[in-house]
Order: sequence, then C-alpha cells, then structure tokens
Amino acid sequence: MTEKSSLTYADAGVDIDAGNALVERIKPLVRSTRRRGADAEIGGFGGLFDLKAAGFVDPILVAANDGVGTKVKIAIETGVHDTIGIDLVAMCVNDLVVQGAEPLFFLDYYASGRLDPKIAADVVAGIARGCVEAGAALIGGETAEMPGLYAGGDFDLAGFAVGAVERAKLLPRTDIAPGDVLFGLKSSGVHSNGFSLVRKIVANLGLGWDAPAPFDVEKTLGEALLTPTRIYVKAALAALAECDGVKALAHITGGGFPDNLPRVLPGGLGARLDLSAIQVPRVFAWLAASGGVGEAEMLRTFNCGVGMIIIASRESAAVLERALRNQGEAPIALGEVVEAGDGERVVYSGRLGL
Repeated sequence: MTEKSSLTYADAGVDIDAGNALVERIKPLVRSTRRRGADAEIGGFGGLFDLKAAGFVDPILVAANDGVGTKVKIAIETGVHDTIGIDLVAMCVNDLVVQGAEPLFFLDYYASGRLDPKIAADVVAGIARGCVEAGAALIGGETAEMPGLYAGGDFDLAGFAVGAVERAKLLPRTDIAPGDVLFGLKSSGVHSNGFSLVRKIVANLGLGWDAPAPFDVEKTLGEALLTPTRIYVKAALAALAECDGVKALAHITGGGFPDNLPRVLPGGLGARLDLSAIQVPRVFAWLAASGGVGEAEMLRTFNCGVGMIIIASRESAAVLERALRNQGEAPIALGEVVEAGDGERVVYSGRLGL
C-alpha cells in the first residue's frame, strides 16, 4: 500500500496517544490511594501487594468483582462522571467486608467506544475517592477503546477487589442461632441496583434528568439518582474489632432482603424483619408510587433504605450498637434470626413507609 492509502489504528477508531495521555493524567489520583503493602503506582504489566507488610499472619484472600449496572447510563446522559467510580468501588469492597475481610487493593476496567481522557479521568477520580474511603490501593486497571461495540460516548465499568482476613476471623460464623439480633445500616438511596426499573419509571413519566427531583427539591433528578453507593468498610471493620459477638454481615444489593440474607444464614434458619423500623428514603416512596411497584417487588429489587445488615449475638447487641454509633452510624434494630424449617427464609412484620 502507498503511504497515502495506508491505515492506522487511529483510522479504525482507537487512539493510542489518548490512552497514554490518560495514564499520565490519572497517576496522581492513583498515588493518593497508597497504603501499607502497596505503593499504588501504575504503568507496569501487573500490580503488586505485600501481605506481610500489611501485617497479616495467616490470611485468607477474598476476591470480588462487580459493576454499576445501568446506573452508568444516567452518568453518561447527564455528563456527571465523577461519582460513578465511587459506586464501582463500593459494590466490590462491601462484598469483601461481609466476609470479615479488609480491602487491600482494587483494579478497574473501563471500556468505551471513543476514549475521552477528560471523562475517563473523572471516572477514575471517583474510583480513587472510593478506594481512599475503603482503605484499598488502586494498583492497576485496563482501558479499552472499542468502536463498533460501544456507541458514541457510551462506556461501561467493571471493578475487581481483593481483601484479606485472618483465618480465624472469616465470616459468616457457624454458630448463628435463633435469637441472634439483626442491625441495619442506612443506605444513601438506590445505590447501584434496580436502575433498569428506575430508568423505565422515569421514561414512562416523560421526565428529563435535568428536571427537579420530586423527592429532593435541591437537586435535579439525575444528580439525586447518581448519589453514590455507601461504603461500609470502616464502620464494619470497627464493629468487628470492638465486638466479638458479630457473626455475619449481609450486603443488601440486587435481590434485596429475601435473596441476600439467606446467603449468610445456615440451612433451616431465617430472619424476621420489622419493616416499620426502617426510615425509608423518599426516593423509594416516589419510585413505588410513580411506577405502581408493590411492596414485595420493592423488597426484592431495592435496598429500601438498608444497605448492610449485621447479625450478632443478643448479648453483644449493646457493644455492637455503641461501636457503630462511634463510627457515625445510626444502627436500626431490624429483627432476629428465627427457625425457618421449609418455609420462607425471610419473613416480615410491619410495613414499609412507602
């Protein structure tokens, strides 16, 4: 081929120079996540972590990966890109801490149709903020530009987190029993589950993301729905350190209470929850009313105001509650562990304040 007719990777829609520019742009963000065991430098072929330097003696490694679902579509359509990375970290590290693990490091995957270094850097800024809050080092990631697979300015995210817990402290414990108590930690809103339903309700109402949020007059609808997922790591680890009666934690994500609580309960046991104890955020009442969504469907789709549940012995309830309040939490006494037999694993009293 002649020089005039020869093709380049850029002609095919992939800009290597933009990718290199992004790496240089985010290096300071990545360095801000340094912690014991990791220097949080990027640019090599793999990230390193030193478990011994982090202080572990007999660790079990725990790994988790997740995305943010179609919440990312709202970030794309509103042009607000600096919070969705917090969601990405939260969805992964919250799954680590429920097994008693301290998050150690995080890696991200960012795929787009056309790499915009400014947008990608904003996303990574959110990831770095989430990592700092979770105490995890951002030690690497991957940026992929894939024209033809992603349209225009569309992008998607995936996150990968690794944590460690000393072998003797792995959760859930095997001694969960009827009478153990459940405490709930408040969510910040919808978090990162159920957004296909959220977006359908918004579309059916004909609302734009720049419309005032019906449930929060100080924000636009897009801004309000992009409120990041809460990261529960520091509160949960503090509770585990101060209260030896904690037996299990459950991250309330897609599937809500009925799907997530049984994942940490032994066979034959279930949970009885007092729904009237939950101070339901206004966004859920709005979604239920605007979409005609029944209580049962709300409970299996959304967190409904509780993003994390802690199960502990009744004798340790006061110590646990004090530890959580010292972390700025306002724990909700949700209910107790009960015999389930062959019946429903999660049963309710009271009603949600929808």
